[in-house]
Amino acid sequence: MNNKALNVLEFDKIKAEIGKFLITSRGHALLKKLMPMSVESIVQRLIDQTKDGMDIVRLKGEIPVRKLADLNDQANRLKKDGNLNGTELAAIGQVLKNTSELKEFFEGLHDDAIDLRQLYDLNDDLIDNPSLTTRINKSLDESGRVLNAASPDLKYIREHIERLNDQIRHAMEQFTRGKNTKYLTESIVTLRDDRFVVPVKTEYRAKFGGVVHDQSASGQTLYIEPQAVVGLNNQLHDDQTSEKLEEIRILNELSDLVRPEIDDIVKNNDVLAQFDLINAKAKYAKEIKGTEPLISKERVVDLKDAKHPLIDPKRVVANDIKIGDDYQTMLITGPNTGGKTITMKTLGLIQAMAQAGLFIPAHEESEVAVFDEIFVDIGDEQSIEQNLSTFSSHMDNIINIIHKVSQNSLVLIDELGAGTDPQEGASIAIAILEKLAKSNCMIMATTHYPELKIFAYNTKDTINASMEFDDKSLKPTYRLLIGIPGASNAFNIAGRLGMDRDVVERGESLMSGESQDLNNMITDLENRRKEFEKKNQELDTQLAKNKEIQDDYEKKQVALANSKDSEIQAAKVRANQIVAKAKGKSDKIIDHLREMERKGVAVKEDQLISAKTELKNLHQDETVKKNRVLRRNKRKQALKVGDEVKAIPYGQIGTIVRKNRNDEYEVQLGILKMKFKSDDLEKVQSSKDNDEPKPTMVRRTKSTGLSSKLDLRGKRYEEAMTELDSYIDEALLAGYNQVTIVHGFGTGVIRKGVTKYLQGNPRVKSFGYAPASSGGSGATIVDL
Repeated sequence: MNNKALNVLEFDKIKAEIGKFLITSRGHALLKKLMPMSVESIVQRLIDQTKDGMDIVRLKGEIPVRKLADLNDQANRLKKDGNLNGTELAAIGQVLKNTSELKEFFEGLHDDAIDLRQLYDLNDDLIDNPSLTTRINKSLDESGRVLNAASPDLKYIREHIERLNDQIRHAMEQFTRGKNTKYLTESIVTLRDDRFVVPVKTEYRAKFGGVVHDQSASGQTLYIEPQAVVGLNNQLHDDQTSEKLEEIRILNELSDLVRPEIDDIVKNNDVLAQFDLINAKAKYAKEIKGTEPLISKERVVDLKDAKHPLIDPKRVVANDIKIGDDYQTMLITGPNTGGKTITMKTLGLIQAMAQAGLFIPAHEESEVAVFDEIFVDIGDEQSIEQNLSTFSSHMDNIINIIHKVSQNSLVLIDELGAGTDPQEGASIAIAILEKLAKSNCMIMATTHYPELKIFAYNTKDTINASMEFDDKSLKPTYRLLIGIPGASNAFNIAGRLGMDRDVVERGESLMSGESQDLNNMITDLENRRKEFEKKNQELDTQLAKNKEIQDDYEKKQVALANSKDSEIQAAKVRANQIVAKAKGKSDKIIDHLREMERKGVAVKEDQLISAKTELKNLHQDETVKKNRVLRRNKRKQALKVGDEVKAIPYGQIGTIVRKNRNDEYEVQLGILKMKFKSDDLEKVQSSKDNDEPKPTMVRRTKSTGLSSKLDLRGKRYEEAMTELDSYIDEALLAGYNQVTIVHGFGTGVIRKGVTKYLQGNPRVKSFGYAPASSGGSGATIVDL
């Protein structure tokens, strides 16, 4: 894309803002090369990278890139068999370390199932070298200083140097303390030529012996190395020389290790620079509250609430800008300083940003096209040296655009046809627009000529637009109005500023009828637009109220559903409590019977039936309890002593002989007395109501609701035994003489349990396996 357009659109200022977030040298080099791309796949890849960067900034703060130097000099020296110093090797170590860190970082993102479009693949381009990374980090600190851990010899030498320093300092203390201080100009130990010395007054030169290394400018002080420490200083000097030689050996060894890997390390540095740039693009997008631009497949630009990124966010006015769908050319008219040029630059700059892979300062779902070129003719490019007038300069630029434009180009022209006679300027402007339109490019142009407003109105694929102007405040609002040409405000403004009325009226009378009609049409359109906006605002207000009512209704509906769920949950809790209580009572009854059986006490039939009744009474029939009609009918049939009733659990007729305090009734069933709740009793017609008195009796009849066969297959042991016990009782009361218990083969646990139970039940006369044709040992026939 041509640099001239990018310079006019101030794309470099956008890059400068991004540069504030860069930390690597290579990152700055990549930023300088950042340009809008004209291939859709490349543009989409760059946008995807920024989207990934935004997601990481949002979730993790940033991509962890270190401050890294450019490695080209190091690479060139190594390839020429040269060796590197500590600082240069430390820079390489930082690249290797950052490579390992990023590998681990993206592995963590992958483990967290964070979806990324491009950066996982970019991370795969990094080549990790753990052994070399460890060796350099162990040998050098970040400044390039060789560490003791670099080699055992270096560690030994430095420890010996430290001991010698301690010995020398201790030996020198005798010269800076006590009576010897009177021979010194100052009681300190200092260094001269890397040797420890003391400042001695010149007249006491022979007092300490040793070597004179320096003297003061006045000659009054000599810096003497006392004879007592000369030997120690010589040893220290030898060790320091050994230390330097060992450091050089280590650096040379590290250089040899890095040499064969330098190409991969340089590539890593380039990939890390890409991460740095992506990081910076994401942080800049966050700063401007940018959104992801969507690439239009139909080559449409549809920017929603677009803002110029270089204008103060508190002052900038957002505009909807759309071009390329129903129209290819937009002509913007309106007063000077109304925002026409800024609107045009906003379109061009946002389009350039999107094609460079940047997020844009517009509302989400904004669409951009991919242009091969953006041509710009904005501003006065008059050149004294070239002797070009304003008009000539613009024409020269537009001629160049006409020769290079294609159907994939965006053309932005400010003040088309300006700088010459108005009539001629309008004519040449129309001709230029017609010529450019033949290439099917997209065009946005600004003008003051009324002829172009008519041209836009009558020409296919061309639309008028204007910048709104407030007649009351005499100030532009900077809002773009698509579909409405801008009206001339000269007379209106002049009158409001105090121009004599007769001057204004004379000026209006001199206007041609066509121009006057055009202004009247524009004024009418503007009034209709304002009326439409007012009604639209009222509708939006009403819609907001309706939305609020709907939200309130939905909240109440959710609250009601939650309340219902809470009630159901509470009912379940209460039901579980009742079940738990009933289970406890049943367990006590069963334990009591088992205790009697264990002690060898015979359990009588009435005891068994009584226990069974107690177990039956633990059951709550929810359907009966909750059915209001049945409860109402029951209340009509009030029970009292002497009533004949039907015991519902057993289907037998008896007589109430007593009512207990706990709302239980004792019923005489033949020779048995049993207790029942009122819900388990149903009042029947008394025999006393008949003409002939009949003796009260209980007749054993077969219940039509009880099968003569009990199937225990698939049951758990405890469940099967409880069901068997209940079934035998019901079979006895139903008058059955023989029943069949089907227990299957299985593991034999249920079969053994059935056998044990039948052996202990005194109401069982005999039992045995069924014939082979009726189930064999999988079923037991019981005689009661």
